[in-house]
Amino acid sequence: MSLLAVEGLCVSRGGLPVLEGLSFAVAPGEALVLRGPNGIGKTTLLRTLAGLQPPLAGAISMPPEAMAYAAHADGLKSTLSVAENLGFWASVYATHDIEPALERMNLVALRDRAAMSLSAGQKRRLGLARLLVTGRPVWVLDEPTVSLDVASVALFADAVRGHLATGGAALIATHIDLGLAEARVLDLGPFKAKPPEEGGFKGHFDEAFG
Repeated sequence: MSLLAVEGLCVSRGGLPVLEGLSFAVAPGEALVLRGPNGIGKTTLLRTLAGLQPPLAGAISMPPEAMAYAAHADGLKSTLSVAENLGFWASVYATHDIEPALERMNLVALRDRAAMSLSAGQKRRLGLARLLVTGRPVWVLDEPTVSLDVASVALFADAVRGHLATGGAALIATHIDLGLAEARVLDLGPFKAKPPEEGGFKGHFDEAFG
């Protein structure tokens, strides 16, 4: 059984299709890494899966309230401490216990430090620690390792492995090798949308301009 499945998905940016005919599934305990050149539509796809924009076509299947989405913003309140930021998100998701997240992302020594005083890498680690207090089984992550050094990338990879070990799933768009040898890789190149004159997603254009 899949935690996340898409079938025949077409997604758009600026009203124009960027990916089409996309189908895949991610089961409990699986990680799927999205690859492709800049501009191919990785962020657009993840935003569509997260419900921030509608697809042009296709179906997305996922249990209710299953997804935790982490994009480029860290989602931090600068005047709150590390622990207060995590505590806020834990209260939102009614999970409450932040200690495992602090330990997993090496933030224990920084727990009383205001977010505004953190380095870019520390802020990123705190932003990613939010995933650990959501209790959500499906992690959808857009370039999660931005600003992280090699050691912190390894911390994040271990956090993903821990999530998978408990039956979670992860969908990750990244340009770097996370060291997750067990992850499957999906190249989005073959799903790049064709112009309508080349047999691409004509229905959208017909509806919009016909």
